Amino acid sequence: MKNKTTRAAILTLSCLLTSMAALTGCGASGGGSNGEVIVYNWGEYIDPETIEMFEKETGIKVVYDEFETNETMFPKVESGAASYDVVCPSDYMISKMIAADMLAELNFDNMPNAKANIGAQYYEQSRGFDPDNKYSVPYCWGTVGILYNQTMVEEPITNWAQLWDEKYADNILMQDSVRDAFMVAEKLNGFSMNTVDPDELAVARDSLIEQKPLVQAYVIDQVRDKMIGGEAAIGVIYSGEAIYTQRENPDLVYVIPEEGTNIWIDSWVILKDAPNKENAEKFIDFMCRGDIAVKNFEYITYSTPNDAARELIEDEDIRNSEIAFPDLSQYDNLEVFVYLGEEGDALYNEMWKEVKSN
Repeated sequence: MKNKTTRAAILTLSCLLTSMAALTGCGASGGGSNGEVIVYNWGEYIDPETIEMFEKETGIKVVYDEFETNETMFPKVESGAASYDVVCPSDYMISKMIAADMLAELNFDNMPNAKANIGAQYYEQSRGFDPDNKYSVPYCWGTVGILYNQTMVEEPITNWAQLWDEKYADNILMQDSVRDAFMVAEKLNGFSMNTVDPDELAVARDSLIEQKPLVQAYVIDQVRDKMIGGEAAIGVIYSGEAIYTQRENPDLVYVIPEEGTNIWIDSWVILKDAPNKENAEKFIDFMCRGDIAVKNFEYITYSTPNDAARELIEDEDIRNSEIAFPDLSQYDNLEVFVYLGEEGDALYNEMWKEVKSN
């Protein structure tokens, strides 16, 4: 999940109690299904009512726990500190978990909604981190693009190169994130955003250093409010945030740059040592049901890959939104992030320090 503005949690007492149970390891047995499923998900990344519906319809108790980042989730799952069944990591973390042999191969015959309702284009994009679509079911997704204020620019913004135009000095917002910032510079220079070639990374680093005097600020969530308030002309933003900004300020336009960009996907997976695999399959399949997926979409606001859910969206503008649901086949050079290994991560982090300190 990309950084999203935190909303007040809407959690039932049941959810709070089951979260505590997961933290203490309560309810996790060493055997097969025992009438529960233990879920580890991002904070505020599911409509609590859908959990209640699942429990009522199936009689399976949901033990629910939350994490804030992929990096805090991974060591807890790897250590076995708590026995989870279902987890919702992001693309690159899924590739890391596959490499670490932590995930179970999925039986889609037991998850007909996952097979029928998730759009083929999302499974195709998932091949970037799950090559044979064996381990993951897309849950939420989005793109990274450019948001611009059409009253503050001299021409439509269509490409990353325009973020290096001196006439927009002090009016550009960049993401304060190593992979997202380097993605922009890598696409600008025609490289893969997953490159670990030191020479290519040096070119991207130098491009970011060259751009730095033009950048008003490196931000994360603040890009939304700054763009709504007209404090900057151009900002790098996640598509889920862009939908909200356009509602608040109709002068704002979101585009996927011509050079290509990142598609991020958060997906359901089942752990290899899950104590309740059968119930985990039932949980994922339930969440892939059209009526359930649309409830979660309306609650968390990030795009759903569920075609059946999209048909149920009542707001026609949202249902047909090219921001929320672009036709990915119309764009070139779209990629998902993949795990680069410890050496790759270290190389990116070192070069990011050079950008920030220059």
